[in-house]
Amino acid sequence: MNPKKYEIIILGGGAAGLTAALYGCRYGLSVLLLEEVALGGQILTAAEIENYPGVAKQLNGAELIEELENQVRKYPAKIVYERITHVDFSKPVKRITTNKSCYESHVIILATGRRPRKLSLAREEFMLGRGVSYCATCDGNFFRGKPVAVVGGGDTAVTEALFLSNICKKVYLIHRQNDLLAVGVEVAKLKRAPNVEFLLNSQVTALMGEKNLEGIVVQTGDATRRLEVNALFVAIGATPNTNIFFESLELSDDGYIITNEEMETSIPGIFAAGDIRKKSLRQVITAAADGAIAAQSSMLFYTSLKNV
Repeated sequence: MNPKKYEIIILGGGAAGLTAALYGCRYGLSVLLLEEVALGGQILTAAEIENYPGVAKQLNGAELIEELENQVRKYPAKIVYERITHVDFSKPVKRITTNKSCYESHVIILATGRRPRKLSLAREEFMLGRGVSYCATCDGNFFRGKPVAVVGGGDTAVTEALFLSNICKKVYLIHRQNDLLAVGVEVAKLKRAPNVEFLLNSQVTALMGEKNLEGIVVQTGDATRRLEVNALFVAIGATPNTNIFFESLELSDDGYIITNEEMETSIPGIFAAGDIRKKSLRQVITAAADGAIAAQSSMLFYTSLKNV
C-alpha cells in the first residue's frame, strides 16, 4: 500500500483539530484531518455555550462545531473518517495507518481528545443505550417526562442535570463528595430547580432491570436506597485518548501528552493540542487556541525542513 502524503496530518476533529486545520490551510499547507466518528468531540454534549468570546447568540455545542466546520470547508482541507490502527513516529517521516489506508507526513498534530470515564459497575456495558448514557444532551430527550439520575459533581454533571431538569419529571444528582466541584453560578441555578434532588456523599452501587434500566441502588454511608429511574447519565470525568501513543511520546502520570507552550511534544514534528495534552484548563476556547498554536508551530517546523 503506497502511503498518501500530506504536509500536515491532524488526528482528531474536535475544536483543536478543526482550528489547526483552518490555520494550516491558511498557511498554504496541504492538510489531512482524520476523525473516527464525528467532528466535534466532547463539545457535542454541550446544551448551551455562553462563554465563548464573540458569540453572543445562544448556541449549543453541535451548532458551534457546525460553524467551525463550515469555516474549515472553505479551504482545501481533506477530512477523512477512518479509525487509526497504528502510528510510527520513529523516523523523520511519520506514518499513520488506519483501517482503510496509510498516510505519511513530517508533521503530525495530535488532537484526539478524551473519552468519558465509566463507573465500572456490573452490566454497565450491557445497559449502554438501554438507560445508561454518557451524554445527557445526546440522549436526554428519550427520557422526557421520566425520572432520571446524573452521577458526578463537576461542571459537566451540573450542566447535564440543568438540561435534564427542563425536560424530565425528576432529576437526582449523585456525588461521592459533600461539595459540588462545578462553577458556583451553575450550582445555584440547579439548586433553584424544583425537581432536582441532591444525593451527596453517595455512590451508585448497582443497576436494576432486565432488558432496560428500571432503577439504581445508591449507597449513602451505611444506608442503601433504590431509586426508580429510567436513565442514568454518567458525568464523572474523562480519560485522554493516548493509548496508541503510549510507547512513542512522553506522557504525564495520568496519561496526558506533555508539551511546551508551542505545543511541541517529546518528538520533533509531533505536536499536541486540546484536551489530550497536560494543562490546567480544558474549554473550547483553550482547545481552539492550542490548535492555532500547533498549526503555527507545524508551519515553522515544516518550513525549517524545506530550508535545510
